Amino acid sequence: MTPRVLLADDHPVYRDGLRLMLDSTGEVEIVGTAPDGATAVEMAARLRPDVVVMDLQMPRLGGVDATRRILAARPETGVLVLTMHEDDESVFAAMLAGARGYLVKGADQHEILRAVSAVAGGEVIFGPALAGRVADYFARIAAAPAADEPFPQLTARERDVLELVALGLPNPAIAERLGLSPKTVRNNVSTVFAKLQVADRAEAILRARDAGLGR
Repeated sequence: MTPRVLLADDHPVYRDGLRLMLDSTGEVEIVGTAPDGATAVEMAARLRPDVVVMDLQMPRLGGVDATRRILAARPETGVLVLTMHEDDESVFAAMLAGARGYLVKGADQHEILRAVSAVAGGEVIFGPALAGRVADYFARIAAAPAADEPFPQLTARERDVLELVALGLPNPAIAERLGLSPKTVRNNVSTVFAKLQVADRAEAILRARDAGLGR
């Protein structure tokens, strides 16, 4: 059965080029394209694709949050991240949000088609450059001693960010307090939400305060 695919990317040249490339193979059916994460969520609910090919950095709603919302509404959808970002933070945020595949832009047609097919079939797939780092990450978690402090899955910076979120500070104030850029804080907040598996800021505050943060 031909996988039905929704493409979400805010760069029209790349998005349209990817659509034409995949369409030309006859191996997938492109059911729609979305220029931002919010549109991707709406279109995924309406079109019910087998796979959403998702960029991470998009306006209105980023790819990690869009992934989380799409899968909350329809868990059987497969999300394949296709992005310029291959840092550990982006990879693991997408994984924790529920993405089943992760490729870096620059992957060739064969790699993308193979990943779409694998994700549509329920498999988890990562590009060769990322697979080793994913294995290392989980090996480190398995080897780490149990921590007494809450949310041991968070990095020190993410814990600082969560502490300030729990205090009710907005992102600009958190950025000023920690000496970080607003974009870095936004990315950290998204990663924290993914690791805590919470849907929004209000739920994150409740979880943090229940654990003794922000008091």
